[in-house]
Amino acid sequence: MSEAKTTTNHDEIRKWVEERDGHPAVVRTKGEGGILRIDFGEPDEALEPIEWDEFFRIFDENDLAFLHQDKAGSGGKSRFNKFVERSGNG
Repeated sequence: MSEAKTTTNHDEIRKWVEERDGHPAVVRTKGEGGILRIDFGEPDEALEPIEWDEFFRIFDENDLAFLHQDKAGSGGKSRFNKFVERSGNG
């Protein structure tokens, strides 16, 4: 399995997502914003597409970092990603 990396860099996140044909999305909650997700086109009625500006506003307001894996164990592009708390680096 390939090593996972963490970043808060908006350009790096957007590039990683778009290289995998993903799009920013959110699961709306009762509060403002929502739970961020990356939509890779699999059916999920709870996902609402959003623009990158809104995505990164929610991302920064919640002090999140993007944990991701570049390559899968098979050597192909991995889609593994997760939003985690910022630890002050990234």
